[in-house]
Amino acid sequence: MNKKVLAGAAAFFAVIVFAVVWGMALQKQESATRLREVQAGTGTIRETVSTTGLVEPRNRLKIQSSVAGRVEEVLVDEGVTVTKGDRLALLSSTERAALLDAARLRDRKEQAYWETVYSKTVILAPIKGQVIVRSIEPGQTVTISDSLFVLSDRLIVTAYVDETDIGRVSQGQEATITLDAYPDIAVRGKVEHIHYESHLENNVTIYHVDIIPETIPKVFRSGMSANIDIVVDEREGAVLVPPGAVQNLDGQSVVMVKNRQGDAQGTYVKVTTGLQDEDAIEIREGIKAGTTLLVRDDSFVLPENSGSGNPFLPQRKKR
Repeated sequence: MNKKVLAGAAAFFAVIVFAVVWGMALQKQESATRLREVQAGTGTIRETVSTTGLVEPRNRLKIQSSVAGRVEEVLVDEGVTVTKGDRLALLSSTERAALLDAARLRDRKEQAYWETVYSKTVILAPIKGQVIVRSIEPGQTVTISDSLFVLSDRLIVTAYVDETDIGRVSQGQEATITLDAYPDIAVRGKVEHIHYESHLENNVTIYHVDIIPETIPKVFRSGMSANIDIVVDEREGAVLVPPGAVQNLDGQSVVMVKNRQGDAQGTYVKVTTGLQDEDAIEIREGIKAGTTLLVRDDSFVLPENSGSGNPFLPQRKKR
């Protein structure tokens, strides 16, 4: 019985010793790889408000006829840009259409006479813009309440900004616009107008913000979903470090500066931070560009193990 107890105790002690040795090896390797060197650089950093929106006409004008009657000719198609005063369509009023139909049954001479005497009604473009909707075809009968065309003076992007961010958005700020349908096409724009009335969507209060694109690519269509990044602040020539380089020590922002060549340790230096994005943090005071920093590397690498078994068991030496 005593021999069994001694053997068990010896085996337990051996396992404890091996675990301690293994842990020391792990700690040694982790301490050797947990710090990496980076240099503070310079560049441009932007603070943005990211949101979604919709491509819409700034002025959406519905064109209706002043008389009821029959459409004789349609002179424009969707997508065509027209100027103020351009002819869009020709209509015959109800009386003219009835008179011409009766004359057509008699002879061509009488039909030609009434076509000359009784002129067609012309539908003119009231503004310069693009035809985004054409709702009629020749021969169709329309009333004064029917929409014949829809004109848009230009396409804009309406951004939906959360009330928590609207205070940082102001007129004239630059923005970048991308479409869900064409994510590779980025268009620059500017904030033109911030609407005063709020809207409730999914229990979130939002405000509409009009973004005017500098150019309108041909792929832009009314109703397309858009992603918008509004630049609310920007710094050029700023000292930038990775986000992981800045730590919080006793309520203060610090970075670890490398002491000297060959020294794996560093000294904490208090810094004042500024703008921050996903890739970098601006350092306004504390260090200069080119300073070598030590950044904790959170990646964990197990010790090399050539076998496929338990890494905590002794491995056979390679020949």
